[in-house]
Amino acid sequence: MLKGIPKILSPELLMVLDEMGHSDRIVISDGNFPAESMGRDAIVIRMDGHGVPEILDAILKLFPLDTYVERPVNLMEVMPGDDVETPIWETYKEIVAKHDARGAEAIGHIERFQFYEEAKTAYAIIATGESALYANVMLQKGVVTE
Repeated sequence: MLKGIPKILSPELLMVLDEMGHSDRIVISDGNFPAESMGRDAIVIRMDGHGVPEILDAILKLFPLDTYVERPVNLMEVMPGDDVETPIWETYKEIVAKHDARGAEAIGHIERFQFYEEAKTAYAIIATGESALYANVMLQKGVVTE
């Protein structure tokens, strides 16, 4: 065990976060996301017993967000005509604001099919058991300056 490391972060996930370089991306997916097919060229880490918010918060305690892009955190847009509420996005805003001075300004939205295309190029995908709809989050890694 290590001090200061959130217990939810497995050794495998810690290794992946450490291996990632500047501008590499990681997806934290909800339970409906096709993680295995989107992650054919990525590392897929199963965390089915957990939700996205707790994983997002733990990762952002260690993971620098990219300061060279306007929106290093991206969510999947709701499809036009899909009458779905996304209260989990408010939770994401609070979590990002705890770890990045830009707060909600660091969060963007990507059209659903474009999100899938970008997820195919991610370094890793974390498959969760999150039941909220449109709960997928893509993070772009920045640099450590300390």
